[in-house]
Amino acid sequence: MIDRFELLLALAKERHFGRAAEACGVTQPTLSAGLKQLEEQLGVRLVERGSRFIGFTPEGERALQWARRVIGDVRAMRQEIAGMRRGLTGHLRIAAIPTAMPMLSELTTPFHEKHADVRFTLISASSNEVLRLIENLEADAGVTYLDNDPLGRVKTVPLYREGYRFLTSVDSPLGDRARVTWKEIGQVPLCLLTPDMQNRRIVDKQLAESGHAVTPMLEANSTIALLSHVRTGKWASVVANTLADVFAFPSSIRSIPIEEPEVSHQMGLVVLDREPMTPIVTALLAEARAIAPALAGRI
Repeated sequence: MIDRFELLLALAKERHFGRAAEACGVTQPTLSAGLKQLEEQLGVRLVERGSRFIGFTPEGERALQWARRVIGDVRAMRQEIAGMRRGLTGHLRIAAIPTAMPMLSELTTPFHEKHADVRFTLISASSNEVLRLIENLEADAGVTYLDNDPLGRVKTVPLYREGYRFLTSVDSPLGDRARVTWKEIGQVPLCLLTPDMQNRRIVDKQLAESGHAVTPMLEANSTIALLSHVRTGKWASVVANTLADVFAFPSSIRSIPIEEPEVSHQMGLVVLDREPMTPIVTALLAEARAIAPALAGRI
């Protein structure tokens, strides 16, 4: 039944029979047969079928929740037993919102020094996508906002507060300022992240409250794309302080604190709230708690 639960999880992820079969390394008829056998074992129809995948039945959605729980327990068991012989090994997948990506090295580097046989995959995703990846067992942990969207059934470790900077050229009307207000920024043509990003929704909210509904001159779902445009000196943007601090700008670009109001949001590590946790996730939580005081004091 474990193998058939894996098929169910793959179908939930891909929403397509062919792609789910490919992800599992089986043929589509083998996938369909495995799902049919699972339905026969449980005595209910799990999948709405037509010429293509339609969705899950109510029973299928509930079975999917149990499948995630069972597969999570099996993976935790395998990791724990392997760790008893060889120490901590395996693959750690961390999903993070784009503005948190520069900070991941603060977590992964000390973790790697303690557990050299663990491999990492870092995934850039929106805040909603981070939670979806964790829930579907496609990511082991995430770094996202802790004080905005509802987080659901997760454990959290606060890490640092995200503040915001105005990036502009020294020759621009606000380029010689020590500080700027949100109201002043609202009168400047901006390039910003796309609306599906929580950072963009935060910026939009602050600008709206200052009396300006902004239509950006450029939108991108990549922070690198935004920062590379700002770097030319022809564009302005509002970015997280972590991005402004890590990117090497020429002397012609200013990174200016924003006030009236001075806004910040809590960032942190999130993992699925389940017991037992995998040994890798347990170790990651411990590392996050260890670095959090220094990280919060520095940023």
